[in-house]
Amino acid sequence: MNRLSQATLADEAQLLLEAMRARKPVPPSRERIPELTIDGAYDVQRALIRLRAADGARRIGRKVGLTSVAMQEMLGVDQPDYGVLLDDMVLDSTEDIDRSQLIAPRVEAEIAFVLDRPLAGDHVGVDDVLAATGAVRPALEVIDSRVADWRIAIEDTIADNASSGLVIFGPPRPLDDVDLVGERATVTVGRDSVSGSGEAVLGHPAEGVAWLVRTLARHGEGVGAGEIVIPGAMAKALPFDAGDVVRASFSTLGELVVSVR
Repeated sequence: MNRLSQATLADEAQLLLEAMRARKPVPPSRERIPELTIDGAYDVQRALIRLRAADGARRIGRKVGLTSVAMQEMLGVDQPDYGVLLDDMVLDSTEDIDRSQLIAPRVEAEIAFVLDRPLAGDHVGVDDVLAATGAVRPALEVIDSRVADWRIAIEDTIADNASSGLVIFGPPRPLDDVDLVGERATVTVGRDSVSGSGEAVLGHPAEGVAWLVRTLARHGEGVGAGEIVIPGAMAKALPFDAGDVVRASFSTLGELVVSVR
């Protein structure tokens, strides 16, 4: 397998970082790097995260994207991907979303897993994830793309840290309190709303976490104790703009409401 040069990785990561900072989108990575593969895109992502860490950001977990048919169809891809959750991506539930700090944001509802124990290995399944989970939390993920007009293939979104933006968490709940497959969420932005259930996430939200762990194992990585994993959207993402109110109502996990300025 041909690997991208360190110079290519560094240049692409720097370009994506500058696009995020300036809130000015760029063309897809695959147009600058025609030989870009999925593995190469994850190498770009790791280089990007190293730059973010050099700025002081700290990893708090992982995100899984494109696990539901609705999101795959929406963005024209055919498989999940993953990214890194950093502490500077977390917005307190009492804060407003600052639209000027984003490029082309969309919002989606997820069930976040808080791990009590580390997970690693290529045979991890749903039962392993549930045994390692200390609590679950309602979450609103704001996805955003540094690629102009969301013109992404799977390689482009991976390189761009899985199109990560912000995440808002609600209070933790014991795992036994929640039917993860049957849990429903409705996201409302203005007059638009979408609904979905945990089943939309690869049949079971914990399978989203298990897929992540199995995929990380190929790179000799895992998920640590205390980390949070958001396993994928329960329904398609909705766009929003300044002046909107975003509301996510979960069947048992409660409600998250955030204003956009």
